[in-house]
Amino acid sequence: MSPTVRDGDRLLVRRLPAGRARAGDVVLARFPARPELLVVKRVQRALDGGRVWVVGDNPLVTDDSRAYGPAVAVGRVVARLRPRPGRLAPPPGPCPPGLPG
Repeated sequence: MSPTVRDGDRLLVRRLPAGRARAGDVVLARFPARPELLVVKRVQRALDGGRVWVVGDNPLVTDDSRAYGPAVAVGRVVARLRPRPGRLAPPPGPCPPGLPG
């Protein structure tokens, strides 16, 4: 499956208060296990303590919660500014088998 966001895309991100991300949101997130790593991923589910379980739209790439555990959503991606302006696509469908959901 092709990713919603590609390397080089310019995104508009709105900062989120802790615990405000919802399932299906595309977020800018940070993993407590890897604080230097910022990722753009889709929220699969909200967890206790303001953390979220995030997964990529491409199930073959595992730089998400499957590898690093729960994440903290820093902001919600509102729109893509470049190179293809517009809102991001909705979730690609049901969670792939083997992922918590």
